[in-house]
Amino acid sequence: MTPQEYVQQKASSSGSSFYYAFLFLPPARRAAITAFYAFCREVDDVVDEVSDPSVAAQKLAWWHQEVIQSFEGAAHHPVMQALLPCCSEFGIQAHHLLCVIEGCQMDLVQTRYLDFEALSRYCYLVASVVGEVSSLIFGSSHPNTTEYAHRLGLAFQLTNIIRDVGEDALRGRIYIPISELQQFDVKAHEILQRIPSERFTALMQFQCDRARSIYTQALSLLPAQDKRSQKPGLMMASIYSKLLDEIESSGFPVLKERVALTPLRKFWLAWRVQALGRF
Repeated sequence: MTPQEYVQQKASSSGSSFYYAFLFLPPARRAAITAFYAFCREVDDVVDEVSDPSVAAQKLAWWHQEVIQSFEGAAHHPVMQALLPCCSEFGIQAHHLLCVIEGCQMDLVQTRYLDFEALSRYCYLVASVVGEVSSLIFGSSHPNTTEYAHRLGLAFQLTNIIRDVGEDALRGRIYIPISELQQFDVKAHEILQRIPSERFTALMQFQCDRARSIYTQALSLLPAQDKRSQKPGLMMASIYSKLLDEIESSGFPVLKERVALTPLRKFWLAWRVQALGRF
């Protein structure tokens, strides 16, 4: 299996919504975003699939060294072998990849966040930086596009947090800030034991409203000259916004089940942005 085949398999088998946005890119950009997405999946899977934290830490340390060595010309893993040739063309730097690894390392040592400012730092590493790299690959010509990508990445991560509350609880993680749990009188043990309540629903409505406001902020920051090149990000915004709508309209059942859109619906939402240039 070639490095390109490896990253393609990694991306397509994940079932992620991001894959649908890749389909409409020209070959060189599609190859780059597929390799970068495969890298993100590799390091994220270390945290989610390795049960022993010390082993997971060793694996992430290995990835940290692999990134450094790859940018020095000695890539060993097929993901880095596929990604490295794209880096100079699209302005991807080692620190971008190291930020993603640092965010995953936080998951090994931190399961709670005191306030939204603390959570935002985590989101910056695992999502905003991903948005920045993605925007570079899609084609960025204006400085404001980076800020747009950072805000959009934050909105995506907040949507993921809302969607995955129950699954994260099974891993002992609560990403909703402690200060906001206190604000709505929701106890940590209620989330860890996946006990729904009206208080929890009110808390999730607050999370949902904030995520929507950040989507709005992000879209307002996108410069007109980059709207065409950034269509893949807008496709993702369409899919994730609709997912947020589904979660809200179904009454936030996220403690007990994972709300998801069908592959056909994701493809249709992506195609609509591609064809019409809007949600």
